[in-house]
Amino acid sequence: MYDLRQITDLFEIRADFVQGYSYGSGHINDTYCIWVDQAGQRIRYILQRLAQNVFKQPIPLMKNVKRVTDHALEQLLKEGCPEARRRTLTLIPARDGKPYAQDEEGNVWRVYPFIERARTYDAIETPGQCVEAARAFGNFQKLTANLPGEPLFETIPDFHNTTKRLAALKEAIAADPLGRAGEVRREIDWYLAREEDCHVVTNYLASGELPLRCTHNDTKLNNVMLDDVTGEGICVIDLDTTMPGSAVYDFGDMVRTATSPAAEDEKDVSLVTCRMFMFEALVRGYLDSARSFITPLEKSLLPFSGKLLTMECGIRFLTDYLSGDVYFKIKRPEHNLDRCRTQMALVESIESLLPEMQKMVEQA
Repeated sequence: MYDLRQITDLFEIRADFVQGYSYGSGHINDTYCIWVDQAGQRIRYILQRLAQNVFKQPIPLMKNVKRVTDHALEQLLKEGCPEARRRTLTLIPARDGKPYAQDEEGNVWRVYPFIERARTYDAIETPGQCVEAARAFGNFQKLTANLPGEPLFETIPDFHNTTKRLAALKEAIAADPLGRAGEVRREIDWYLAREEDCHVVTNYLASGELPLRCTHNDTKLNNVMLDDVTGEGICVIDLDTTMPGSAVYDFGDMVRTATSPAAEDEKDVSLVTCRMFMFEALVRGYLDSARSFITPLEKSLLPFSGKLLTMECGIRFLTDYLSGDVYFKIKRPEHNLDRCRTQMALVESIESLLPEMQKMVEQA
């Protein structure tokens, strides 16, 4: 669809284009690996086109990414990190000096150096990977904890605002455009019965008791690159949702995506459970890098954060199901309903384990 040679030429890559092809398993942006020849040496880069149907304001988003990556690099260099540019994404400037380039059709593109000898994994295979992913995300928060200037631009407003997510669910129930509310009354009542939980973090943020931090907001394992040899989490990627938020949002989403062995859309909810050994691995890795800045309140909310973020995701799936499956892609008529129910099962598992989880965090 795109002339990758022509687009590559928009950037300050002083080399000859060799080839480019689709790369990775991302579902939003278009991602390509491009190879260039620099004085006889083959080098590769990651070239991405931002999905402007999802990210409505790509220019402020790219300014976010530039601020965050520049600051992270500065912090790593201050620490004397011997491979600082391998431990944070680095934007290649366009020929006009901007951190992005636009083609003739108005598409926004960016280029990163390819991080060699490391890879991402779509599914967590071991507790060790849990430790490394959590440590990497904790370190990302640590590197950006003292980000100067105004708060980052909110690329997706109210992304983790569970109060507003619940309000959207109530609106979908009232509108009921497809007449589905009656058949999912059990699911609706289940979420509405946990309404007070939806306001906990938003209230703490509003009161200032929880600090507003620079957060990643999409803390899946496949957004961390692990070293091919050591398995160490070396670099956090996919920074498009990096914006102001709470540290507990990032940890909670790790709990949601890493602790259950079942798929997000598993029909047999008996397979859905929160595995404590995975939770312990997340706590160990995260606090290893976050203990220098995390507050007592943030630490105390880590077990609850898993429940909250799982519940929020379930609310979004149920809202979309009631609205006619207009946001999440589906492969079967009740796909979003299946997703909603797996989140319910995981929340119930977390609820049963909360005292044990709380004790584990306190002792960590």
